[in-house]
Amino acid sequence: MGILEILLMIASVILIILSLLQSGKSDGLGSAFGGSDGLNLFANVKERGSEKIISNVTMVTGIIFFALVIIIRILD
Repeated sequence: MGILEILLMIASVILIILSLLQSGKSDGLGSAFGGSDGLNLFANVKERGSEKIISNVTMVTGIIFFALVIIIRILD
């Protein structure tokens, strides 16, 4: 197992943890399937403080994860 695979596993664990730390932006799973007006996927929601930091770190970690997968695939 090479260093890139280890980095990929670390990035995936961090990405999972960060995704779970983010707060929900809807009324819950019931409203998603119940057809409630509370779920708007394209709403312009301003994130502030720690939510913005977690969101940005999640995005960067996702980009790193994607780049590692591409690099590993090219090298194999």
